[in-house]
Amino acid sequence: MAGTKEKPKAKTAPKPTAAKSAAKKPRRVLPKNVKKLVTHRSTRPLWAKIRRTAKKKGVAPETLLKKKPKFVIKKIGGEKNGSKRKVLVKKGRKWYPTEDPPKKRRTGQKTFRSHKRTLKEGLVPGSVLIILAGRHRGKRVVFLKQLASGLLLVTGPFKINACPLRRMHQQFVIVTSTRLDISGVKVPDTVDDKYFKVKKDRSPKGKKGDGGDIFDTKAEAYKPDEQRKKDQIDVDKQIIAVIRKNKEKKLLLAYLGSYFQLRNRTFPHKLKF
Repeated sequence: MAGTKEKPKAKTAPKPTAAKSAAKKPRRVLPKNVKKLVTHRSTRPLWAKIRRTAKKKGVAPETLLKKKPKFVIKKIGGEKNGSKRKVLVKKGRKWYPTEDPPKKRRTGQKTFRSHKRTLKEGLVPGSVLIILAGRHRGKRVVFLKQLASGLLLVTGPFKINACPLRRMHQQFVIVTSTRLDISGVKVPDTVDDKYFKVKKDRSPKGKKGDGGDIFDTKAEAYKPDEQRKKDQIDVDKQIIAVIRKNKEKKLLLAYLGSYFQLRNRTFPHKLKF
């Protein structure tokens, strides 16, 4: 049609002739150890480095991949020397450190202080827990707060089931649906992880040898100090006052004073706590 221009046809590349294809260089076949270096991603830079050093030395790069012998056989004169001896090419270390050097901590590695301490589902201050391990196992206690170490601060109260203020790991407790409103209960600020550290008696002890009692081998029993007794009485009064304000106070007092037990045909996975 008039006024329309024909589009120029795309130029096709000329087909290679038989003479040109025959003139191509033969494909180089590399040794097995070189193939591994070339094909593997992490070792490609190593192969490039070997090629550069080989170019400087004016040798083929494959020659640098050959393993150097550990021993060299040397001739020794004499009748009783065996005439040959193996000699190490590279001498070993004669000095070794007595202690391992301290490892540098990786950047960004979190310390124990900065760890996140989460609580079990449904575990809130005032929840009634069942202890599963320790000398107070089977008892029901009241959860007060979580300490800086991540452990739980619990109490019986002591007047009800003889369980004092103590720390528990949340792996060894069962969280029940029973809860008390302890928003008005004030736990002393001194009750922390250091508060539960056992104070050892540093006073000088008598001799067990000459002039001493050789049968004095009894370990001293733990005795709570006056401050701990005072804190226990103060916290117990507040929690018992909260229980007495509850409508089901008799049932709660009996519940906290009883042990958790499994009887015949009682399946834990079917229980609702």
